[in-house]
Amino acid sequence: MLTSNVFVEATIKDSFSISRLDHAALDTDFANRLIYHRILLVEQGSGILTVDDNIFEFYGHKIFLLAKGQLYVFKHPSVVTGYVLSFGDCFWEKAPASASNCKAVLFNNAAANQQLQLNDAELIEFSSLFRTMLDEFKKAPYNNQIDALAAYLKIIMIKLANIKLTDETLFDTQDYVLYRQFMELLSSQFKTYREVSDYARMMGITARRLSDLCRRCSNKSAKEIINGQLVAEAKRSLQFSSSPVKEIAYQLNFNSPEQFSHFFKKNTSFSPANYRDQFLNLGG
Repeated sequence: MLTSNVFVEATIKDSFSISRLDHAALDTDFANRLIYHRILLVEQGSGILTVDDNIFEFYGHKIFLLAKGQLYVFKHPSVVTGYVLSFGDCFWEKAPASASNCKAVLFNNAAANQQLQLNDAELIEFSSLFRTMLDEFKKAPYNNQIDALAAYLKIIMIKLANIKLTDETLFDTQDYVLYRQFMELLSSQFKTYREVSDYARMMGITARRLSDLCRRCSNKSAKEIINGQLVAEAKRSLQFSSSPVKEIAYQLNFNSPEQFSHFFKKNTSFSPANYRDQFLNLGG
């Protein structure tokens, strides 16, 4: 069964954790499904990280952003010195609302922001922030400790968003505010709504405006972004579950398996069954 090769991470107390990695050998022989968001700061090290079906070879000075629901595998040999931070949505709710746009920019379309390259100055700054946060996390429990950690996470998220948007001049424009609103809606509604007009209606703008602002902010049309979210979820289900294609089609709210197969092949050049077979063959 495919499901026997997937490990679902354990529940974390208070939906938050941070830990230090010192020349840690990361070698997962099977896929890990995240139920929390994760930030991996690589100060030193090298290795190969596969997220969903994307492969990233890394050599130090990098940050990886992994969203809940994604599947990852570290290939041997992968050795990392740095920090790993995990947090759930219920923990994030304790962060000041002003940081929510930064989280939307980074995690609602995680595949587009999977890795961020750090320069020397940025590495020093993030290492200091993560070290301070780890020290706070290790302190004896006290009143409002969780709120303090959430405030540190807000700072980290803002700094990460600034790296993501270093070359952008759109961060505070109305278009980017609407783009982030669209990404927030998409992350929770993509199984129910898949037409640009649906999201435009919820946002009170025209479908043309939504697609235009998406192109300006992400170089993709709104329809491409919606389809990308659906394809990513379909790939995960085909790779790491034993559910029949028919069942996956209905889980994603397609009217029929045929409609799902047509959509998947149009966006990947593979039928769902062929994609699953290819993945199994590659996995040995």
